[in-house]
Amino acid sequence: MQKKKPMSFKTYLKNIEEKTGKTPHDFQTLAEEKGFTKDGAVPEEIKATAITDWQKSEFELGHGHAMALYAFLKGKRE
Repeated sequence: MQKKKPMSFKTYLKNIEEKTGKTPHDFQTLAEEKGFTKDGAVPEEIKATAITDWQKSEFELGHGHAMALYAFLKGKRE
């Protein structure tokens, strides 16, 4: 049995855009509007769960995809 290769960060972001029609930068804007980020950064008092729960409920994303967007909001780009 061949082991499944893990999805790359860029692939997660591409799949999110295909599913939602929104780019990671769109999510950055939405997160700012919802108060999950301030001046483009996630404040310490905002927990990952609050952000991923929002993405899961509003955009029907799975946990891995929501975590990829959370990482993007935290500054990951590669």
